[in-house]
Amino acid sequence: MKKDTLTTLFKELEGRFDTEEPQEDHRDRFLEKLQQVEKPVQTKTRNWRKLLAVAASIVLVVMVMLTRNSSPELKELADVSPEMEKTQDFFTSTINRELFQIQEKATPENQELIDDAIIRLGQLEEAYESLKNDLVNSGEDKRVIYAMIENFQNRIDLLQQVLAQIDAIQTLHTLQPTAL
Repeated sequence: MKKDTLTTLFKELEGRFDTEEPQEDHRDRFLEKLQQVEKPVQTKTRNWRKLLAVAASIVLVVMVMLTRNSSPELKELADVSPEMEKTQDFFTSTINRELFQIQEKATPENQELIDDAIIRLGQLEEAYESLKNDLVNSGEDKRVIYAMIENFQNRIDLLQQVLAQIDAIQTLHTLQPTAL
């Protein structure tokens, strides 16, 4: 039988391995240098993201309030019944939460994806405005109410897809250095 090649390799290389221990303060110095390099970049990026997320949420809330106040002839889903008001509040808060998560994860690599999602959300908002007109004209037809609910669900689905894609991009970026 053949000798174990791995055992042979280690016997040949015996005494050639670097077995010296690093200095006691090596880890502390390394962490200190790492913090000096990363801290300024993280602080600026995170503050910018949080500010952008807060601004987006404020804009969305203001838009909803202005829409309600400026068009008394239009009906919202919340105007149909107390249950529909709860439904609208649930969808609105979920959309705001998803938008906040997206803005927190915003990076230059995924900004185009986020911008496309914002454009699509605008299109869904325009469709919702049309549905509000239809709700008034139809006398609160259930098909229009279902379409309004579906519009909200489409917005949430869109935002969840964007979050999944952002997570996939981040996972890809974290895996790339280890693959090299």
